[in-house]
Amino acid sequence: MTKDVVVTGADTVAPNGVGLETYWAAALKGVSAIQPISRFDATGYPVRLAAEIPPSDAESAFPRKLLPQTDRLTQLAMMCADSALAAAEIAPAELPEFGAGVAVSSASGGLEFGQRQLQQLWGTGWESVSPYMSFAWYYAVNTGQISIRNALRGPSGVVVSEQAGGLDSIAFARRRVRRGTPVMLAGGFDSVLCPYGVSTVSVATGVSRGTDPERAFLPFHSSSSGFVPGEGGAVMVLESRASAAERGATVLGSVAGHAAAFDPDPSGSGGDGLARAARGALADAGLPAGAVDVVFADAAGSPELDRAEADALTGLFGAGGVPVSTPKALVGRLMSGGSALDAVTALLSLRDGLVPPVPGVAPDEVDPRVDLVVGEPRGGEFRTALVLARGHGGFASAMVLTAP
Repeated sequence: MTKDVVVTGADTVAPNGVGLETYWAAALKGVSAIQPISRFDATGYPVRLAAEIPPSDAESAFPRKLLPQTDRLTQLAMMCADSALAAAEIAPAELPEFGAGVAVSSASGGLEFGQRQLQQLWGTGWESVSPYMSFAWYYAVNTGQISIRNALRGPSGVVVSEQAGGLDSIAFARRRVRRGTPVMLAGGFDSVLCPYGVSTVSVATGVSRGTDPERAFLPFHSSSSGFVPGEGGAVMVLESRASAAERGATVLGSVAGHAAAFDPDPSGSGGDGLARAARGALADAGLPAGAVDVVFADAAGSPELDRAEADALTGLFGAGGVPVSTPKALVGRLMSGGSALDAVTALLSLRDGLVPPVPGVAPDEVDPRVDLVVGEPRGGEFRTALVLARGHGGFASAMVLTAP
């Protein structure tokens, strides 16, 4: 059984940049996509801000025959998977019949597609409901459509654990590669940015009801009002190091360790799920806490949850013991897509020796125990990154990524 699993391709679709390098450039510049919701009239909603993915030229190339059966987010996930495969220089048709699988997590599925079909049902009758409603709204739709589009018939699945889902799906894919599957696509994509979705997130614990885009989502900040919803995600290609070496593939990094935990009290008053997951991931990687060069935090934006995460970080590294990055301050919380995007961002940080900052925040406004990267990117030799994620309901996940 192979143990060394590497990433040979990746792509991202984020509110502040569609495409890997476009997103990375925006993240390093601190470009925020958090704005008043523009996709529909949100005047009467408690949540007024979000990070939306703007239309891009890439979407015009999407096969027209697939438009009636797919939600926009599924279309973006499929294009992202195509780009990740191209970056890895893998042609699906050349793989063994069961040589590649898919694990692209989602907690929302094609939510906007489902909403529109329900409008049809109650507006004009059942006859006008699309037959594609049977699967297009489903949380497994991204994995399914990517698999069908590329004829990837290997072991596939969907892990539903909200914000932790992206990491958990990458871990699922890692296990399959270690058991002999040549190639796995993994990651996460989510969106709730439609009227029905925003109505559900409006009653979520910890969501921001602020109206100032520059001050609405401030992780580890003394006056943070909560998280801002976003949309998008990332897909990466995993394979064994031996396979990558045989193909002469470029390696972005290794998935060195992972662990998950469940915490019925994620606020920290007695719960330690995130800390347990982090310790488990480090143990799985065979690394001490001192080997970690940068942390990509869950950064919920809720003072209570951020305080609990700061407790966990302090317990692992000491106060201010490691630089902490929170890219979601620019793009919002993307649920399953958020931790997948953080994982790819971590790989880019290891590649370029740069950690993206949170703009517009003074160091003295942040929890003093957290060495949050603010203002400008931080340079250095970063070899090991720890990515943390918590999902609504108590899910906790941690992943260790190492440089090639």
